[in-house]
Amino acid sequence: MRAWRLVEDEPAEPQPGPERPRAVGRYLVVAAVMLVGLVGAGGLAAAQTGMFAERPDGCAQPDRSVQLYAVELPKDGTQTRIGYGLTPETASYPGPLMEMMEGECLAITLHNLVPEATLAALRTNPSHPLGVSLHVHGVKYTQESDGTVQSGSYVPPGGSRTYTWYAQPRNTKTGAQGTAGYWWYHDHVVGGPHGTQGLAAGLFGGLVVRRPGDPKPDRTYTVVFGNQQSINLRRGAAIDTCAEVDPQPGPTCMVARMGERVEFVVVGAGNDMHTFHLHGHSWADTRTGVVSNGQPLADSVPIIDTKVLGPAQTFGVSVVAGESVGPGHWMLHCHMQFHSDAGMSTMLHVLDGNGNMPPGMDHQHAAAAPAAAAAPATDDGTHVHN
Repeated sequence: MRAWRLVEDEPAEPQPGPERPRAVGRYLVVAAVMLVGLVGAGGLAAAQTGMFAERPDGCAQPDRSVQLYAVELPKDGTQTRIGYGLTPETASYPGPLMEMMEGECLAITLHNLVPEATLAALRTNPSHPLGVSLHVHGVKYTQESDGTVQSGSYVPPGGSRTYTWYAQPRNTKTGAQGTAGYWWYHDHVVGGPHGTQGLAAGLFGGLVVRRPGDPKPDRTYTVVFGNQQSINLRRGAAIDTCAEVDPQPGPTCMVARMGERVEFVVVGAGNDMHTFHLHGHSWADTRTGVVSNGQPLADSVPIIDTKVLGPAQTFGVSVVAGESVGPGHWMLHCHMQFHSDAGMSTMLHVLDGNGNMPPGMDHQHAAAAPAAAAAPATDDGTHVHN
């Protein structure tokens, strides 16, 4: 209220020329003071006053709703692990793959089941609030769904909050580019204002936004390259736990039958640069990883089998398992040599036509040093279509 008194107690001296209504000047001063106050308070007050829209433009009502749970998982050595799951029992790192079509609006209710003591132990500042959040890349959202402390859009222990994502479509009239692509979501609150400890614990997952006509994969795996030469927060033998008989696809078992279309959502997390490489397979360097039949200028699209990946960068890879090369244990690794030597390597296991694992399982981790294979990594996730 002091801002009002400042204007009324100290009126401006009359100026020559057309008189400007005093009320306009008063409102401008008050608005400026309010804005400064909100920014100074980290934006929390703004979120609480309803200044920001609940949903982005174009999203009148959510088309679908999803329940998501943040759950503490068993430790990896001494490293705390937390994952997202569509149920508390299925929480993992990475979290479940989220899929949307352009034009779709998705409401995700996040339930924080992580113990308060666990979140307190991860704080780097004792005054930092306790909670988890959901921050997404690529799609549209308002401040209410930003998933930050600054906007107040996080979930305290035992609480719930609904986040709204809008996969904005292309619009040639307005110039909107659309949101189709390969993205990721992650925590932005655990431990500090950037969620660094949340990422290190496992709070991340992949997001795919598709357009009509995009190729439909048989299986999708999220592959997160992170710090300490890790893939999905693991190194060496811990990255690949596929059984030789009846392997079950999941975060530590990338497996496909011969001829299946396999999609990878590739994410860079942490602080390091990486180079994603998959043996025996290649893909088009396009949004979907394929060149559509009859696509104009198809000959100008590069076909690659290696791609550089920086922190927070994402892209999609789509391959036909074993195409022209047959079944086998096809290495997937970082091609920065000291990263792969330290254990940043796993396998895409391509089964034969009968669903049998090909021979050679005992050689798949021969290049990984024993110490690296046993060491847990401290930051960085796989969902499968069956």
